[in-house]
Amino acid sequence: MSKVAVVFWSGTGNTEVMAESVTAGITAAGGTAETVALSDFTADKIDEYDAVAFGCPSMGAEQLEDTEFEPMFNGIEGKLAGKKIALFGSYGWGDGEWMRNWEEQCKGLGAVMATDFVICNNEPDDEAKAACEALGKALV
Repeated sequence: MSKVAVVFWSGTGNTEVMAESVTAGITAAGGTAETVALSDFTADKIDEYDAVAFGCPSMGAEQLEDTEFEPMFNGIEGKLAGKKIALFGSYGWGDGEWMRNWEEQCKGLGAVMATDFVICNNEPDDEAKAACEALGKALV
């Protein structure tokens, strides 16, 4: 059974709803999902999981949230080589550039992308929730 961490930041609750759907997908596929607080997810902790789902909305000029999420992510970058991960997040403007950049960054670090990233504009609809569940299943 796969043990999957779901690590996310949400300002409006949209990315949190997506994380709940990711967790549902992990569980439906027979995996164990653990939501891990940003402050608790460190380079030492990443080895406890078979895979990780990272969620962060677009902020500012299409970038990761820079006060909590980005510092956590920068701290674990060195442990991503060979790690199975997936990315998700919501946005309110732009075209998803932040997510494409983030995915390229992860690939450059050697992460193994379990599936395509999932993004949605503002509040996740049923289609976005289903895509997040499929993302969770792909991590198991």
